[in-house]
Amino acid sequence: MGDLGQIFKAYDVRGIVPDTFDSTVARAVGAAFARVVDAPSVVVAHDMRPSSPELARAFAEGAADQGTDVVMAGLGSTDLLYYASGSLDMPGAMFTASHNPAQYNGIKMCRSGAAPIGADSGLAEIRELAEQGVPAPAGRRGSITDRELLTPYAEFLRSLVDLSGIRPLKVVVDAGNGMAGLTVPAVLGPEPLGALPLDIVPLYFELDGTFPNHPANPLDPDNLVDLQAKVRETGADIGLAFDGDADRCFVVDERGEPVPPSAITALVAERELAKEPGATVIHNLITSRAVPEIIRERGGVPVRTRVGHSFIKGSMAETGAIFGGEHSAHYYFREFWRADTGMLAALHVLAALGGGAQALSELTRQYTRYAASGEINSEVADQEGRTAAVEAEFGSRPGAEVDRLDGLTVSFADGSWFNLRASNTEPLLRLNVEAPDTAGMERLRDEVLAVVRG
Repeated sequence: MGDLGQIFKAYDVRGIVPDTFDSTVARAVGAAFARVVDAPSVVVAHDMRPSSPELARAFAEGAADQGTDVVMAGLGSTDLLYYASGSLDMPGAMFTASHNPAQYNGIKMCRSGAAPIGADSGLAEIRELAEQGVPAPAGRRGSITDRELLTPYAEFLRSLVDLSGIRPLKVVVDAGNGMAGLTVPAVLGPEPLGALPLDIVPLYFELDGTFPNHPANPLDPDNLVDLQAKVRETGADIGLAFDGDADRCFVVDERGEPVPPSAITALVAERELAKEPGATVIHNLITSRAVPEIIRERGGVPVRTRVGHSFIKGSMAETGAIFGGEHSAHYYFREFWRADTGMLAALHVLAALGGGAQALSELTRQYTRYAASGEINSEVADQEGRTAAVEAEFGSRPGAEVDRLDGLTVSFADGSWFNLRASNTEPLLRLNVEAPDTAGMERLRDEVLAVVRG
């Protein structure tokens, strides 16, 4: 098979079709996956990209060659695949490149119960076997069967958050031509589970992996513009935007203003802690400092972790945490096999909003206590040298506290802080800054960027 280093990343497989990723590669990875997870059955789902059905089928054939039975869940979101892995207790593979452009595709893999597979938990072994080629064993070939899981996925999510008694809400949803165009109607719509008090205004629900309207990456503010305009135009109560594989959910309020994912993390944490007082909640180190403050105020135990789903899921497993949230709008739930699901986070926000009379901007104001810069990327050739220069400049200031849990974090006595992290894949330094007020945030941001880019 040759060197697959181009497409095997830290947490998944991702490449350009057919240049670096094609059916031959997918079949080899399927065989290697089956050998590594060593389970009698696996489940496979795929997104709406034009290449996804063929790649998913090739992967399934490779697994079946090893004597493994394969359940084909068909079109689905990444969190539907996690539901399938958890509820069926099978390892799983999701064919998606999330928010990447149309020419990309990839595979997110997990063990039974949606347990993550990353570079240090099986992915390197899968790569090595795929490169070597895995001979088919003598004996029975596995079966490949189709199974409809969208309805049970929707039923399960509805069982976790009851929206039947909320006040009527008008909800604009931008699916970005991604998988939310399939999952939102199933979970929030009237069919097949019965109507909720929701008036859904759909934007770009047509499944189209060429992304004709805008990239399915709501982390980029440019991709929220249509949703913001539609919320204002229709007088909606809330807007929701999903990424391409619909595992992340972004929220805008009734004014069309984005609600920071840190505020959503705090809101959901509060609801989860109401169900289990004293529970642990995970947050990554670049969520707002308001998040651990609110968790403590509500009687919970905040645990800070590195950025990345494998660290969040690992911490949740170690601590028994009830919930975890990231600045990137990934939300993890113990009752969802510790996996991330934007849809379940959206249900919690709709329940909180519909359970009271406040507008969303008023409801979320209590969770937004600081001014944040958002993530700022700087192209830097010498990442280590620039980081060292920043530490020398700011770590020596009076009252400064330095930690290196993930990159460089420097905190100050006035409540301001910044984190500077190197990208794993690009010559970039990523900066996040927070302070008690906008002027302080902008001042600290500009001072750090002057050293980073100096």
